[in-house]
Amino acid sequence: MRRLLVTGQNGFVGHHLQAALAAGQYPGWNLIAHQAHDLLQPSSLDAWLQQQPDGGIDAVIHLAGQTFVPAAFNDPEHTLQVNLLGTLHLLKALKRHGFAGTFLYVSSGDVYGQVAPEHLPISETLAPQPRNPYAVSKVAAELLCLQWGLTEPGWRVLVARPFNHIGTGQAASFVLSNMAQQLQQIRQGRQAPVLQVGDVDVTRDFLAVDDVIAAYFALLAQGQAGEIYNVCSGHERLVRDLITHMALQADLEVRLEQDAQRLRRAEQRRVVGNNHKLQAHTGWQPRHDLRTTLHAVFHDWQERE
Repeated sequence: MRRLLVTGQNGFVGHHLQAALAAGQYPGWNLIAHQAHDLLQPSSLDAWLQQQPDGGIDAVIHLAGQTFVPAAFNDPEHTLQVNLLGTLHLLKALKRHGFAGTFLYVSSGDVYGQVAPEHLPISETLAPQPRNPYAVSKVAAELLCLQWGLTEPGWRVLVARPFNHIGTGQAASFVLSNMAQQLQQIRQGRQAPVLQVGDVDVTRDFLAVDDVIAAYFALLAQGQAGEIYNVCSGHERLVRDLITHMALQADLEVRLEQDAQRLRRAEQRRVVGNNHKLQAHTGWQPRHDLRTTLHAVFHDWQERE
């Protein structure tokens, strides 16, 4: 069995990844037990890694980080500390404990920034133009990880750039999860039939979280060292249309009302990724229908509310 270390196991993707492994979806991988750690405290990383035999970690998926864009604008220093300095602390701790395996850094499709329509769908050859501190921190950490892949013997480093993903258990700070929460509150009579929204006339590329996880395992198995891979559906979706579909699924008539507090600075108008490289190198294909996933997210909020 190959031993897999995953940071951020308690997060949205981490929970789904644990469930997938527990269900036997990725045989041959043994998840190293999670232990509380702080990326900004190297001693806590050492305490976790000291429990593992030297060279006993075959692969790492680095999920942990500060991922909320508005929080990055409010405190860019903290975002850079966690996402860049925290990644450096992890790399150094792994080196101290004899790691020489596959390191998958999970970045973000947000690094591309505002992309002209003629460059859509976005491919990995497009130079990043980050428009917020979160994206800046991810680009910087990408370069750091790739540098380690060049200079550390035995390290096979890859970078994933996931676009928007969705699934059960996602925080209400993310748009479609938030819409599902509000729709449940409306259904239960705890909110007027008015959805509070930000700018919904933008497009995004949404992928079911289980397809995202499948992409990560495909990259561990077949991704090429030193390469960057988009993880996306390849389909452009208008956020307004997805919200309308969710309301129809819920059998609710609602009105959308823009809340200025939900508007984001430097918002990208259109986002859609190109996943051809990931497919060509690994054979990965998205398997989950977005509408079915939205239905599951809506019913998940019924249990959570």
